[in-house]
Amino acid sequence: MEFRMSHPDDFKARRRQVVLAGALASTGLLAACGSDNDADPVAPSPAPPAIPPAPPSPAPATISSFGLVVLPDTQFYSRYATAETGNQFAKRYGSTPYAAQTQWIADNAAAFRIPFVIHVGDIVDQVRKPQQWEVADKAMKILEDKAVPYSVLAGNHDVLTDVGYETDRVGGTDATRDLAAEPYLKWFGTERARKQATFGGRDPSGFHEYHVFQAEGQRFLVLSLSWRASDAGIAWAREVLRANPTLPAILVNHQLIAIANDGVQPLEVDYGLMLWEKLIRDQDQIFMTVNGHHHGAARLTKTNDFGNAVEEMVVDYQMAYQGGNGLLRFYEFDLTSNEIRALSFSPWVKQKPKDTLNEFDQIMLKDANNEFTVKMDFARRFARFAPGFKAGAATGTSVSAAVTAQIMAGFTGTPAVASRPAANAEDYPKVSNTVAHWRFTGGAAGTAVPDRAVIADVTGNGNALTRAALNAPAGNTAQLADLQWTADRHRLSSAPGSIAFRNAAGKRLSYFLTDASAAMNRETFNTGYTVEAFVKLDKSWTAASNAWMNVMTRAGRRGNLKDWDDGLPESPPLQFAISNLRELQWEVVPQLPAPPSARTNWSGEILLDTWLHVAIVNDPATRETTMYVEGAPVLRNAIDAVGLASLNLPWTIGAGYWDGGAPESGFLGAIGEIRIVAKPLAPAQWLTARAS
Repeated sequence: MEFRMSHPDDFKARRRQVVLAGALASTGLLAACGSDNDADPVAPSPAPPAIPPAPPSPAPATISSFGLVVLPDTQFYSRYATAETGNQFAKRYGSTPYAAQTQWIADNAAAFRIPFVIHVGDIVDQVRKPQQWEVADKAMKILEDKAVPYSVLAGNHDVLTDVGYETDRVGGTDATRDLAAEPYLKWFGTERARKQATFGGRDPSGFHEYHVFQAEGQRFLVLSLSWRASDAGIAWAREVLRANPTLPAILVNHQLIAIANDGVQPLEVDYGLMLWEKLIRDQDQIFMTVNGHHHGAARLTKTNDFGNAVEEMVVDYQMAYQGGNGLLRFYEFDLTSNEIRALSFSPWVKQKPKDTLNEFDQIMLKDANNEFTVKMDFARRFARFAPGFKAGAATGTSVSAAVTAQIMAGFTGTPAVASRPAANAEDYPKVSNTVAHWRFTGGAAGTAVPDRAVIADVTGNGNALTRAALNAPAGNTAQLADLQWTADRHRLSSAPGSIAFRNAAGKRLSYFLTDASAAMNRETFNTGYTVEAFVKLDKSWTAASNAWMNVMTRAGRRGNLKDWDDGLPESPPLQFAISNLRELQWEVVPQLPAPPSARTNWSGEILLDTWLHVAIVNDPATRETTMYVEGAPVLRNAIDAVGLASLNLPWTIGAGYWDGGAPESGFLGAIGEIRIVAKPLAPAQWLTARAS
């Protein structure tokens, strides 16, 4: 079932294990990191000292320093600034994050002594979409027009899947691609790179490049390797180092280290370990590495064959609010104080209209993996290959302090809205046009939900749910205790408990259905809708056993809808599911426009064993559907859609369908409440609000 998506490009765009979910990076409620599907993670590497960074020592009045900027994965900035996706950024904010990042760099390069910019790859999200390349082209041209040099590389989203969907898994490299067909080489080819003053050269494939920039009287080498360097590509990189034997080198790669599930510790993966063995450990010039791909931020210090430190850093904010919210990484190399100071901030947030800001608009990230100082005695670290290295004349002041002052000046932000737990079971807003409201409560905690138990529709509309027979469908091996009453619930749910679904892999399946004659089976929601659910994934969830499990489905085969001609006819007309990457998926066939075609909303990866409130709001006035997770809108939302197509078949809770067959894809976790309203609701009307 891994391939059951309505849009192949969406599938190819998501062949990685994601971590920070669309809206909630700043809340800590979503997974903070993960390893990529292509490489088995190894044990978390020793973390940096788990103590808060000490206050910086008083800096000299003047220092020799410069700044470097890192652009983390920009893929969603490119994707959702296109006309095809409704330019969700410009429509809401009057600006776009990718251009805001590069414009800030261009405007401030001189003042903040920025000689160079590094892009870590995943320039676009869907390699075959020219509009996304156009967005990236225009954003990077801002740097070119101001003569700010940069390095760039292709991430896994920037290369064609020349050996099938799983290029990254089965080992496709620069040596296996049709170079004449690759969009990356057309949009960011050698001729474009050659125009930059720092450009040193590219390998024969055109995917890997190096630059030499000068700062504070010294020269540095930046070696950028695109997604999946072949042995020939690595040999080329080693030759570049041999040809520039006195230059300190920063290695940039799309993937090198990842982040453990605690969101803090670095995690080494097979590909990064391969690069360490084949390229880094015996090349003393490489003193620092930067990569993206794994969502979040972490750092790791390793010791090379010469006994010297190599600082490895991962930074990627794409699954944070608004696809990264314009966050970038800034490094100040203080050659006088022997420090590298890191900042993480968003120049875009400061541009947003004040009335659009919310609690998720963090302008600077202050945790220890996003703002930190690395002590490095540069002269001693580089002594073996660059004995003449020294700081330049101490004529400037700290640029990191100046950057912080500029970014924070006049910005107040928006405090989190205080939320109040329910005073009692009725302490929630009752709203008109409610079609069904199911509260999965009623029995003693820890006891089994009875066979054929009924979950009432508290609206009185007659849309009750009934537990399916244990032997349905044929061959089902469900046990009575697979559904259990529990007192566990989301902190803002007024329902006194939930039901734990203990569905196992295979044919063991417990679920609920509306009656075949229920009125809501026919509902098309032409006035829009709001679907709310309190859900929690079980801590034992795995992609291998539970990918594409369903919270809720509308039965049937969407290929049976009139005039259906949009691919994957086997899918149901509505599925509220959990992807193989642990993302929330709301994929539906809207009632309008006709002929019907599927629309999908995606969150990022969500945490296990954590309650979430999910709201999906379809507004017929704007023809948009927005998913909210814990109150924050996700980025990957659907446009040009009103209502829900119907095949007049039952709604199912806790299972899904494929090709019109029997229920399958059982939910593993807990469900507290689900409410379906036939109109768009504002947050003040959600189940997380209070009655008064």
